[in-house]
Amino acid sequence: MTSYKLNNQNLSRFEGEVSIPQYNRNNVKTGIVHVGIGGFHRSHEAFYTDQLLHDESNADWGICGVALLDFDAKIYNTLKEQDGLYTLVVKELDGTLTKRVIGSIVEVLYAPEDPKKVIEKMASPDVKIISLTITEGGYNYNEATGEFNFENPLVQHDIANAEAPKTIFGYLTQAFKLRKERGLKGCTIQSCDNIQGNGHMTKKMLLSYVGVAEPALVAWVEEHVSFPNAMVDRITPATSPSDISSLKETSGIDDAWPVVCEPFKQWVIEDYFSAGRPSWENVGAQFVPNVEPYEKMKLQLLNAGHSVLGILGALMGYDTIDEAANNPSVNAFLRAYMGREVAPILSDLKGVDLESYEVSLLQRFGNVYIKDQIDRICSETSAKFPIFILPTINAQLKLDGHIEHAALVTAAWAIYSLGSDENGKAINVKDVMASVLNKKAKESKNCPTTFLEIESVFGKLKDSKLFAEAYTSAYKDIVKHGVEKCVLEMNINRVNFI
Repeated sequence: MTSYKLNNQNLSRFEGEVSIPQYNRNNVKTGIVHVGIGGFHRSHEAFYTDQLLHDESNADWGICGVALLDFDAKIYNTLKEQDGLYTLVVKELDGTLTKRVIGSIVEVLYAPEDPKKVIEKMASPDVKIISLTITEGGYNYNEATGEFNFENPLVQHDIANAEAPKTIFGYLTQAFKLRKERGLKGCTIQSCDNIQGNGHMTKKMLLSYVGVAEPALVAWVEEHVSFPNAMVDRITPATSPSDISSLKETSGIDDAWPVVCEPFKQWVIEDYFSAGRPSWENVGAQFVPNVEPYEKMKLQLLNAGHSVLGILGALMGYDTIDEAANNPSVNAFLRAYMGREVAPILSDLKGVDLESYEVSLLQRFGNVYIKDQIDRICSETSAKFPIFILPTINAQLKLDGHIEHAALVTAAWAIYSLGSDENGKAINVKDVMASVLNKKAKESKNCPTTFLEIESVFGKLKDSKLFAEAYTSAYKDIVKHGVEKCVLEMNINRVNFI
């Protein structure tokens, strides 16, 4: 099949092969600045917005995508060359592919290249929402203290170089400063990251920074900027070379960076916007007064479930999440973790059948067509563990409840951090704290609980005798018998629960 480069000029060539935008992109104005234009944003918020733009009354809600960090140059250059267009490939459970070209990103900016241009765009009166997918680590907070980390060299740089920032906090502060000076309205900061209370977290961290960098701006931000919490969900694995070549061969689309994802999607948002919002509810989003119960469910079941499969699967030598999820022993272990340790601490989930939700998660994890790489899921676990798994542990400890499954996963992570699987194959530990994790993991060979001394990750968990004992027992069992035998034994021992 003849292929053509994906861009505005060639867009009409693909009609009939895939769905393409049926709206005039030249008429779309930027109303949203989104920071972090990776795969998840493009499978989620940008997808919802693309659907909405097919109604011409929503033409003020186009997206300007901002590549914030130096290593985001590739995605910036790709989207710039493709006029912001990309292909979304939905991998259905039966293996069929649903393809559509997404057109909602109408501008792209590269922050390191021109910081002032990004600040001006964020300060534009047309921009009413600044949304974020900056990963859990991008919020720059210390798990042990819950406070903003001013020791971060990038933060120190921003305080000293206000007009050439490197962090999201530096950019937002300067944009809001301009809005205030120009007498403009405020806007909404919409976090789309996997953090419980992501809106509250964003507000707390930003105001902490503003209080030091621009103290006179604090009152204006508090009065004019809103920070709604939201829960987001759509499994979006990294794009593989085969995804790119398959799209080119089957549809004639030469797309340098398409996005692949699962069919399931969910977006639950608190309806708290300072300057208006798109009618995302018309395309499947859900607006609620309080998102906390839903985000807690998602973080501690789906995201934690991913981490469980990733850590155990990595040690067992698996490469993808579906391989781990389709191992009967691991699958049963995860189901028990969700049902026995997580579900009992969830509440206020109106309209949600938890048991059905758990079953659907196992089906989604086991989708053999997604091929979500385990090293992606395990990356930056030091930032994920305090958000996905630690809250379940702490809640169960308060109830004097079950922590056996979480303890085994924690022990497996300590062993994973040594850098090799059970077959002796090297594991590439992708984590900003990799050196600390490895050091503590090595010390844990003699005293397993040494790993729990990483206070920025575990808080005061090492002080719990109940957890320390369960963790130490699991650590020794994994070293002696291996992961699969340990989870199988745990499944047998709690057969009455199942």
